[in-house]
Amino acid sequence: MRFRHPDGSTVHLAYCTNVHPAETLDGVLAQLRDHCEPVRRRLGRDRLGIGLWLAKDAAHTLVTDPSALRGLRSELDRRGLEVVTLNGFPYEGFGAEEVKYRVYKPDWADPERLDHTTSLARVLAQLLPDDVTEGSISTLPLAWRTAYDDERAATALTALSTLAQRLDALHDLTGRSIRVGLEPEPGCTVETTTDALTPLTAIGHDRIGICVDTCHLATSFEDPHTALDALTQARVPVVKSQLSAALHAEHPHLPEVRTALAAFDEPRFLHQTRTRTSAGLRGTDDLGEALTGDALPDASPWRAHFHVPLHAAPAAPLTSTLPVLQAALAHLVGGPHPLTRHLEVETYTWQALPPELRPRARAHLADGTAAELALARDLLTDLGLKELP
Repeated sequence: MRFRHPDGSTVHLAYCTNVHPAETLDGVLAQLRDHCEPVRRRLGRDRLGIGLWLAKDAAHTLVTDPSALRGLRSELDRRGLEVVTLNGFPYEGFGAEEVKYRVYKPDWADPERLDHTTSLARVLAQLLPDDVTEGSISTLPLAWRTAYDDERAATALTALSTLAQRLDALHDLTGRSIRVGLEPEPGCTVETTTDALTPLTAIGHDRIGICVDTCHLATSFEDPHTALDALTQARVPVVKSQLSAALHAEHPHLPEVRTALAAFDEPRFLHQTRTRTSAGLRGTDDLGEALTGDALPDASPWRAHFHVPLHAAPAAPLTSTLPVLQAALAHLVGGPHPLTRHLEVETYTWQALPPELRPRARAHLADGTAAELALARDLLTDLGLKELP
């Protein structure tokens, strides 16, 4: 979906396909048919943006087989779909029964991460619509915090500098400008936007910036305006923003709140949980840890890294951090010029919701995804953007 900003530029809205597990190109093509095109039809649009997640095997096929890449581009066109952004964070196995810490491997100190991201950039340069010259890729925020020392940190920054050089060369070759954004996430070496300032200013290249995920922003209790102002002042580009909402518990000391939270403690993904104290931010790696004993103080609200559907906040006594998303979006695109032109709804946890909230059929997931995009569309038009055909 495309929108005209009051300054005349185009802002793109997509939804991320990591909600649909697929490791191979055949799986990706099936996604387009079974999920993405039905979402487009529900929205009544001739064209729908999707943020493709391409796992290692699918990316390898596309970068080594020109005919496969042409076939994907043709299939996108045939189904009324377009791609300006990729989710390059998960490497493989994101649809596994247990993902947890595996999603952070390989990290930016491992050569596989650089190779994979380079492949994604080359693929995206060929998938961009004919009238679009800028693409974006979100990626791992360097590494998970453990087993990350000064030597690995230096290796990671060198890899990102090499990536920047490759992106420059790709632009010279194709005329397409691809940018990559580190996506701060709780528990990683770059947990917050503030954490991103040092490595990104050290790299100092406008093709390497930040991806602002509004669920992660909220989970770390960052103020959107303060965070985004700091990025602007440091001249760190916001490559893209993922529109997502975290799980919020206002009174985590109450038994009924603990019971409600426990329904979201599931085995597939990590749900890092945070609270603010007088001594600063405290947290656990997973929601189950927070609910066990006194691992996390409960005098103040808790927020958990669980991407809840944008249009359907959890039932009381829980809620979502949709207001944080709204505040961030207003700052990102509500000013005289947008800070980013690539927005992506990223609720990948539909099948991890409590059983009674999960989609019971493919059509229900399409309905929910379309409802999320409709809400995002309304937020954008409320900010003065005009939806384009």
